[in-house]
Amino acid sequence: MLTVPNILTLSRIFAVPLLVFLLWKPSWFDYAIIFVLYCLVGITDYFDGYLARAQGAVSRLGIFLDPIADKIMVVAVIVMLVSSRAASGEPVIHGFHIIAALVILLREITVSGLREFLATLQVSVPVSKLAKWKTTFQLVALGALILGGAVPQWPWVHEVGIVSLWAAAMLTLVTGWDYLRVGLRHMD
Repeated sequence: MLTVPNILTLSRIFAVPLLVFLLWKPSWFDYAIIFVLYCLVGITDYFDGYLARAQGAVSRLGIFLDPIADKIMVVAVIVMLVSSRAASGEPVIHGFHIIAALVILLREITVSGLREFLATLQVSVPVSKLAKWKTTFQLVALGALILGGAVPQWPWVHEVGIVSLWAAAMLTLVTGWDYLRVGLRHMD
């Protein structure tokens, strides 16, 4: 049950409170530490799946926890970036860009509920390649937005984060619709 892949997945979940704490009132130095931690957590997302498949250690616990760990981290970081202040004094994600963050949050909640509903019907919805791209854009966006707090002298880093956030939001709508379409076929 506690295989290396599952331990890596659990480490992502346990890292979230530390990320939230560090994002509470960060200085530029805190953003640098947060960025390193965030990258380590993101790397575990890759390696837990890779090791599980390579070692033939894919488990029900891992299948259950992996998407939850991703969603917990993404949701927590987005919420904190909407409330954390950048060097400019504004929230890291602010203004119109909050819509992109909200689209991502709403999709995560909807897809989680939909997966739970479909599981009761014993219907599995595999993760599509497009959904993996969505996750990649989310991770890049949040990483760039965090790094932007550490290097405010390079505003382009923050802009890369915002552009990636919108790309993730667009892919979120497409993949969310794909999941919803599958789910609707199984509803009365």
